[in-house]
Amino acid sequence: MDMHPSDMLAAFVADTGSTSLSGSTRAAAKRVVLDATGVMLSASGMADACVPFVELARASGQGTAAILGTGYRVPPAAAALANGSFAHALDFEDAFDPSPGHPNASLMPALLALSQSEGPVSGERFLTALAVGCDVACRMALATEQRLEKRGWYPPPIYAGYGAAAGAANLLGLDARQVRDALSFSLCQVTMPGELKYSADTQLRAVREAFPAQAAVNSVLLARAGLRGLEQPLEGRSGFYALYADGKFSAHTLANRLGEKFWIEDLTFKPWPSCRGTHAFIEMALEMQQKHAIAPTDIERMVCAVGEYGSMLFEPENARKQPPTAIEAKFSIPFTLGLALTRGKVALDDFGADDLRDPQVLALAAKAQPDYGSDGNRPSDAGGKLTIILKSGEAHTMSVENPRGCPDNPLSDEQLVAKFIDCAGRARRPLDAAGAARLADAIMSLENCEDVGALLAL
Repeated sequence: MDMHPSDMLAAFVADTGSTSLSGSTRAAAKRVVLDATGVMLSASGMADACVPFVELARASGQGTAAILGTGYRVPPAAAALANGSFAHALDFEDAFDPSPGHPNASLMPALLALSQSEGPVSGERFLTALAVGCDVACRMALATEQRLEKRGWYPPPIYAGYGAAAGAANLLGLDARQVRDALSFSLCQVTMPGELKYSADTQLRAVREAFPAQAAVNSVLLARAGLRGLEQPLEGRSGFYALYADGKFSAHTLANRLGEKFWIEDLTFKPWPSCRGTHAFIEMALEMQQKHAIAPTDIERMVCAVGEYGSMLFEPENARKQPPTAIEAKFSIPFTLGLALTRGKVALDDFGADDLRDPQVLALAAKAQPDYGSDGNRPSDAGGKLTIILKSGEAHTMSVENPRGCPDNPLSDEQLVAKFIDCAGRARRPLDAAGAARLADAIMSLENCEDVGALLAL
């Protein structure tokens, strides 16, 4: 008799050890650790929205788990909360294009907190837990046959939260029943309303991963303590898929090549610190400007053909063309187009208060308009098509389906190390370039590390 999906995933989480990982899976996981650690470090010094989370974590008392970039040590759930707020604050972390999301943004903070409170944790053990948790988050998303947005939810931190619980359960060595319990407790805690897309002045979109990261730590510790959860937290008649997707999911997709294919090998690493849905347009704008010597003042208008996901990056119009906060600017195709075409780049330093009011950037943003097309003629969620019409009447068009950073057009290890060094230098307590380079080398050899928690505590 076939196993229920919840039991199947729980057994996978409980039974997967370091010998289950191929060399390519292990290499992919190390790239995640490098990139995620750097991004969290930079947010510790750059993201004001994270400060309340750091202070709340400190108020929970002394502990063994580090808040990255700060020198503070707090209990594990509190550290996961603070570092979770860092993970997406700059929108620079890895992404999963096939089902848009960030499967490691909750997972890395949870694993880091537990590796320091339950350690020592070896590099092999840490990488295995990361690969397992990322895989669960990606599989749950891919298996969903009705977009969560249809019921008013915001999917990325929801899927990431379940992956974080799964990876944390693997790290602690929970048995299959305890894994299922931990997923049950995630169902009681992990959620995110789509309303954050329509509230222009909220900072919730930036710090959202704090909540599922903390929930993951609490879930696995409760499961290890013996608290019993639900029999079918995923497929039950009032389980995850029923509540979030009207019960529409594919058990086959969830199980397909489970334990053989790890989706951590199919991630995108960001070259630009903004929503993945903006990247095709940034790439096209930079390439077209260089190729055709387009001056910003020569542009009459810009037409952006986007997929279903891309509508979120144009609406509401006022917030996208005149974003009030940095995170809203990062979720704006018009604004990031304006940055790319006026500055020839989109970088961490381009989203400050003065940048959001830059008249040249805003003037170009106002000239961007969406083309939603028909359902059968839309680009992929990560792709797009850009037409720049000049005041002379001349027009230039370009399409990109797989923007830079994805598996088909990847960033090299050397590029990721350079990104890490830059990010680490922006931490609240910055690392100098030489120190950051040494840490990057150690992370890229993480399978040889005996205590990941000590290494990443800095």
